[in-house]
Amino acid sequence: MASTATLHGADVHEHEHKDNFITKYVFTTDHKTIAKQFLITGIFWAIIGGLMSLIFRLQLGFPDMQLDWLRPFLGKWITDAGKLDPEFYLALVTMHGTIMVFFVLTAGLSGTFANFLIPLQIGARDMASGFMNMLSYWFFFVSSVIMFVSLFIETGPASGGWVVYPPLSALPQAVSGSGLGMTLWLVSMTFFIASTLLGGINYIATVINLRTRGMSFSKLPLTIWALFLTAVIGLLSFPVLFAAALLLVFDRSFGTSFYLSEIYIAGEALPNIGGSPVLYQHLFWFLGHPEVYIVLLPALGITSEIIATQSRKPIFGYKAMIISMLGIAVLSFVVWAHHMFVSGLNPFLGSVFMLLTLVIAVPSAVKVFNYLTTLWKGNIIFTPAMLFSIGLVSFFISGGLTGIFLGNAAIDIQLHDTYFVVAHFHLVMGSASFFGLMAGVYHWFPKMFGRMMDEKLGYIHFWLTFVGVYLVFFPMHYIGIAGFPRRYYSFTSFDAFNIFADLNTFVSIAAIATFGAQLIFLFNFFYSMYRGRLAPANPWNSNTLEWTTPRNPGHGNWEGEIPTVYRWPYDYSKPGAREDFIPQHIPYSATPESNLPHENEKIEEEKEIEKLPVDDQH
Repeated sequence: MASTATLHGADVHEHEHKDNFITKYVFTTDHKTIAKQFLITGIFWAIIGGLMSLIFRLQLGFPDMQLDWLRPFLGKWITDAGKLDPEFYLALVTMHGTIMVFFVLTAGLSGTFANFLIPLQIGARDMASGFMNMLSYWFFFVSSVIMFVSLFIETGPASGGWVVYPPLSALPQAVSGSGLGMTLWLVSMTFFIASTLLGGINYIATVINLRTRGMSFSKLPLTIWALFLTAVIGLLSFPVLFAAALLLVFDRSFGTSFYLSEIYIAGEALPNIGGSPVLYQHLFWFLGHPEVYIVLLPALGITSEIIATQSRKPIFGYKAMIISMLGIAVLSFVVWAHHMFVSGLNPFLGSVFMLLTLVIAVPSAVKVFNYLTTLWKGNIIFTPAMLFSIGLVSFFISGGLTGIFLGNAAIDIQLHDTYFVVAHFHLVMGSASFFGLMAGVYHWFPKMFGRMMDEKLGYIHFWLTFVGVYLVFFPMHYIGIAGFPRRYYSFTSFDAFNIFADLNTFVSIAAIATFGAQLIFLFNFFYSMYRGRLAPANPWNSNTLEWTTPRNPGHGNWEGEIPTVYRWPYDYSKPGAREDFIPQHIPYSATPESNLPHENEKIEEEKEIEKLPVDDQH
């Protein structure tokens, strides 16, 4: 691990010219380049996952459509009758969920912005360990390659649902997708977990040890608080998923019975006795529910920064926001069994988890309230990033309200495994986190690439996506209340469900249009990367430290000494100030408001900060 002196000295720049293409862009230890690697890989997987959803939406919305035109891409998974193979349909659902939850919203979102923002916003030259940081990406890349390869094997990719419940996932002979495809899924997820743990350790160590002079925890931007707590949650929960996957491998390959008991296949009794598939559910959801906040908290942190910046107001309730994130981090570990209300769970335990589920809504409501009060009477600048942030708040409210229904054990028995659940988690987790990712890309693109994205294309992208998401997922609530089950290949043979055929067609058309809107973003992103307008040093007049670096910062971020921090990050529209923003590195004594009586205490604190040694990070 590099020493503090090396990270904050000039030695970083002396060796930069020796980098070749491989060491600078491929096997790099620069956190900014690694962030771009995570982002580009996440975008690739978002395209793959989105295309998969379009294929199974074609099947659901147009069950009589001939899909022979897909045969060049899907091969034998299109039947002789020109229909999608039912087993492949389940594989598509499985891979879509896996890709979007883990590869896009976990690695693509947290991996990108934790890597990019943590050193820049806390005033560090790089991560605590550049080598571990590089490894975290390449473990993710290997995981991606293995998962991608599984799409092309003869027996098909994993097909047990993205939660891969046993016994279906534990018996290779159950369906074709439980064979080699499931094995590759487990191997891929093992590398992914290793990547997440390497990254999380690095993020935590960097935030604790490498903050610049004056950057106390009370002056950290909310983005850093969110990314820090996300890393803590991941570090505590992902090893449990690894344990669950390891036991599943033993059941599949070594004849153990952790999850299997009294199983019959084609009338033949298997020797497995004594296991329970419910054990796997406990282990999986002990990761699965914290995972919701592993993808949500970074998005909420990004939104906090953007809403304050573009409202030109201090964030409302800074300490309340931190406490609410701490509350979410703790409570996320004690609500997992609300996913298991129909598994035969003891009713008393069900009532306990129901209460805890309703309690976790409180810190979430605090965050929403603080977003709305920050926006209230603000001098709002509607950049694309701001629109995506407001869209996130909208999804967080509408999707969160349906969570209160599902958190009630009695109501969940009716709604469990229906399209109501699909609508709920796609709004509150999937769409909200995706909008946080988009907001972050639009906001920090100038710092990532030194150029501006096209605003008009950004507005078109936002409105088409925002309206499209609601058109896709709002109708699902209604068909879910009617009992419409998820993961069914076809509904046309059920009279009770066939009456919703037109609504299913409508949802599929909306899904295709929403995916099409993402092509606008892809063009804007890659075109602007090379041909966009050159970005000014601080295009959003923001206060945080990343905007004090050069437009295209090298490996080491600051060319000279790292700025000292005197202020919190949300000094916007301060009375007496010449500008409506005051960056964190501006001393109180250097601004006109220093004449105000209540600033005297701040000036005294500033003098104490300046007495600290230069290489003292705290």
